Amino acid sequence: MLRYRGVSIWTVRVKAKKNVVLVGPMGTGKTTIGKLLAKELQFEFVDSDREIEARCGADIPWIFDVEGEVGFRGREKSVIADLSQRDAVVIATGGGAVVDPDNQIALKENGFIVYLHTSVEQQYQRTRKDRKRPLLRSEDPLSVLKKLMSVREPIYRSIADLIISTDSKRPKGVVRDIVKTLRASREETVER
Repeated sequence: MLRYRGVSIWTVRVKAKKNVVLVGPMGTGKTTIGKLLAKELQFEFVDSDREIEARCGADIPWIFDVEGEVGFRGREKSVIADLSQRDAVVIATGGGAVVDPDNQIALKENGFIVYLHTSVEQQYQRTRKDRKRPLLRSEDPLSVLKKLMSVREPIYRSIADLIISTDSKRPKGVVRDIVKTLRASREETVER
């Protein structure tokens, strides 16, 4: 077996194919950043919500209307389990995907987790006109966003390998920061 500084080349290749998983609240830029990042890394890009829609043949609001959040989360869990088994994929998760401990384990097992953080106020600005977000069908979507953030942010932070704020950065700048960190972590892995 070939070795580089005490590490088998096979191990280095496996680590190089590790997925990159983008987590964070709605409106943080996971899909936009994910597409750019996948192109930069020459990885496949998959948005877990779009994958759910493709498999179900219906959009997320319809799934919520017919099956409720519990039905949607069951579908999401299945998709996350499948996507986590792939290699060389940038996965943009739905904002609530990380609430399920099984999803956390699956994503972490073969993924470098990037928490794209944004303020609740920025989330609100980015999502206020979007009618396709079932959890924001409320008289007071800002309060909903605050409540979701209070529950989910500790989870995002606990599973993240990298935390990046998207509030005042352009998507390409965020991608540059992620790529720089990934390269540094891979070089560190090779040197061990």
